[in-house]
Amino acid sequence: MKSNDFLIGAVLILVSEMFLVLSGMVIKQLSGELPTEMIVFFRNLLGLALFLPWLLRKGTGVLRTTKLRFHMMRAAVGVTAMTCLFYTWGQLPLAQAALLKQTAPFFTPLVAFWWLKERISLQVKVAILVGFIGVAFILNPQETTVNLGILIALAGACLGALAKVTVRRMRETESPQLIVFYFAFFAAILSAIPAWLSGAGLTLIQFAWLILLAATSTIAQLLLSKAYGMAPAGQLAPYTYGSVAMAALLGWLVWGEVLGLNTLLGILLISCAGIVAMMGKRDTPTKVIVDPSL
Repeated sequence: MKSNDFLIGAVLILVSEMFLVLSGMVIKQLSGELPTEMIVFFRNLLGLALFLPWLLRKGTGVLRTTKLRFHMMRAAVGVTAMTCLFYTWGQLPLAQAALLKQTAPFFTPLVAFWWLKERISLQVKVAILVGFIGVAFILNPQETTVNLGILIALAGACLGALAKVTVRRMRETESPQLIVFYFAFFAAILSAIPAWLSGAGLTLIQFAWLILLAATSTIAQLLLSKAYGMAPAGQLAPYTYGSVAMAALLGWLVWGEVLGLNTLLGILLISCAGIVAMMGKRDTPTKVIVDPSL
């Protein structure tokens, strides 16, 4: 790997995280006007529309698969994780939502151990323990009530980890494009039901916001994919937590959000633990699957 490749990869990660935070800001803006179910549906529908040129170019024969049940499972888990994440962006301070999304690396090794029997190294075990101590600080047990939004965010991160392991289970025989297409297809169908039941209407301005959400999310995913193709995931891990700093700054500037001491300490612990956990990944650049549920 050339040093320029690492530098470009790091910059791409930071720009990707910036677009991720921008998509979170769009969701936060819309959450006061539209139910989460409606936002999730249109995000998936517009994501599916992006695949139409690929499908027209390749033909329907490219959709053949022997793992349809895994695609359906991955979509069900992924769209539930997306719903949790979108709810979190709308209800929690921007930095807190960005951080709790980054707890997925603590759940992924546990799910992989349970399902795929993958070994967990001592380094990752310590990182997971420190990470959950950080989560405890954010939960702030001294308060009389637990913030439901934080629990939903953690549930979304856990489900996101399960979705990633499901993708790993299919990756040997399924192409990245096929995995993402079937996610978009089944997720659009599954999310249409709760969106319809919500009975919410949609204005032209809100639809424009939803298009912006689809654009910022897609750009973030594509930049992330490009970055991990240029440098090792473990080396790029520290830069993925740049979204937390960006979210803290933008949340303060736009909504006047101020974080408490417990939350700041939790951010520090989770960020350090997440970096350590991700440092355990293999040390060669890889092509990653663009995952709309993240």
